[in-house]
Amino acid sequence: MKVLHKIIENRQALLTIEMEPAEVEESLEKSYARLVKKTNIPGFRKGKAPRAVLEQHIGREGLLEDALNDLLPEACANAIKEEQIEAFAQPVIEVTQTEPVVFEAAVPLPPEVNLGNYRRIRIKPEQVKLADGDVNVVIEQLRRQRATFEPVECPIGAKDSVVIDVLSSIGDKPFINEEGASYQVLPDSSFPAPGFAKQLLGMKRDEEKEFKLRLAKDYYDSEQAGKEVLFKVKVVEVKEERLPELNDDFAKEVAPDIKTLDSLRERIATDLKQRVEEKARVEHEERVIDAVVKKSEVEFPPILVEVEVERMTSQELQRWQMAARRREEYLEKLSKTPEAELREKFRPFATQQVIRSLVLGEVVEAEKIEVSDVEIDAEIEQMTENAGEKKEEQRKFLNAPQPRRRVKQLLTTQKAVQRLVEIARGSSKKTKKAKKEAK
Repeated sequence: MKVLHKIIENRQALLTIEMEPAEVEESLEKSYARLVKKTNIPGFRKGKAPRAVLEQHIGREGLLEDALNDLLPEACANAIKEEQIEAFAQPVIEVTQTEPVVFEAAVPLPPEVNLGNYRRIRIKPEQVKLADGDVNVVIEQLRRQRATFEPVECPIGAKDSVVIDVLSSIGDKPFINEEGASYQVLPDSSFPAPGFAKQLLGMKRDEEKEFKLRLAKDYYDSEQAGKEVLFKVKVVEVKEERLPELNDDFAKEVAPDIKTLDSLRERIATDLKQRVEEKARVEHEERVIDAVVKKSEVEFPPILVEVEVERMTSQELQRWQMAARRREEYLEKLSKTPEAELREKFRPFATQQVIRSLVLGEVVEAEKIEVSDVEIDAEIEQMTENAGEKKEEQRKFLNAPQPRRRVKQLLTTQKAVQRLVEIARGSSKKTKKAKKEAK
């Protein structure tokens, strides 16, 4: 076996390996012995046909392919060991010629990460405060959730609820045909077609109207997208929205433990502030991570992105299957966005995710971040806190080796991000010590 070894881009070693004829012949004999026992050849009992007859029956190429499938992985493993290569994942093997047998193996090497001077990064979190009227917006949402609709003898207005008879068609094909359909008139709504709600404004009970609208170009049914629909509508009933009064009784209806409207406003303000602070915290973390990534130099084998693309694609397809009401609906969505197209869509995000993960992994090493068994136990306890009767079952599952490793990885990453945030704020103990030593 002759081996030519060179390093190529993206943290890969390229091995060009030429097999000795004797090695190939030995593998061909093994394949012959294996295949002849499984192949039915007229005129011969199984396992008794000569090799020349077997080759004539399945073809020389078939025998060679079987032999190489067995020979090349072992030869590649020996070459990697011989060249003292630290393989990060399984190599990709490609046969380049068969006389003599020569193949190439692209061997992924461990990623390389240079963090740069991430300790000089300073990013302050933004100050958060509630905007004027935020509490009133939530109050109005709560009122609308508890609104009632009462019949009126008035023209249809925005936000009214109506009962209508609808006949519609696209050319000579029916579109939506329904009697007594309930519909809330929201002018910005695009259902069942853009502009439908606006056509109802001003109509009265028993009034009929005919109009044409065009479906959106991104309408879910591609055969109907962008086509013109003829609607015939009759108003059966008009109901006007009645909002509850803002008083202490309304507050008690929203939350039985709240006694006054002022108390409800205070709770909403507290909840909103927590949400705003959480959003600001996450955004600050993202800015810090992005800054560290920008300072870093990262090289990694392409296999890492392929694995992440596969994970993202599988998750998305699983979501589609769960959301589909029937298999045909899932297949229709898959026909509009084929799996190959989906994979390419995820590739930039997968690449970014791989880079971030490698950088954070290097931060874990640089900062000597560790997670204790006690911390893992506490996290599992918190994760199963609301599991009810299934708590013990979930705890047992999460304590299995692989899920427990995932919990540890999660906590390790969280600690790494927290350390970077402390550094960016200028509040890291190590940062203060470094400043003192610099003086």
